[in-house]
Amino acid sequence: MVAVASQLNVLIDEYLPQLGKFNEEKLSFKYSPLKWSKKEELGHLVDSAQNNIRRFIVAQYEEIPTIIYHQEKWVVLNDYQQQPSQNIIQLWYLLNKQIAAILNNISEESAQRQSQSQELHTIEWLGNDYIKHLKHHMHHILELEPVPYP
Repeated sequence: MVAVASQLNVLIDEYLPQLGKFNEEKLSFKYSPLKWSKKEELGHLVDSAQNNIRRFIVAQYEEIPTIIYHQEKWVVLNDYQQQPSQNIIQLWYLLNKQIAAILNNISEESAQRQSQSQELHTIEWLGNDYIKHLKHHMHHILELEPVPYP
């Protein structure tokens, strides 16, 4: 999991300054009432980080924990659209630094332990999927080349 942690650290350190190129108005703009603003999409990544921290920790000591969250409800109930963008950016950054620290300390044996979300997966799979999910959304937020995500 050291390699995944290292990759995550590189990505978040690369993305953080790029987030600074957007002002509050650009981050808050909604193309449609039914679509997330950039700020809400970043908030979704905060929610994902919080739920994945729980998966990465709990799966190391419980047998196949079930950890599911309803992403649409989390974004609405956290009310990211009304929060200052800098707060969301800092929270996203710090949560991901924590995930990198957690992943860095997971043994090879523990990486094979499983957690149930929509499907059953190992911690190792979840860590790699977390990177793919993060890249997908960050490339959308930062208006970079799209990264497909299943």
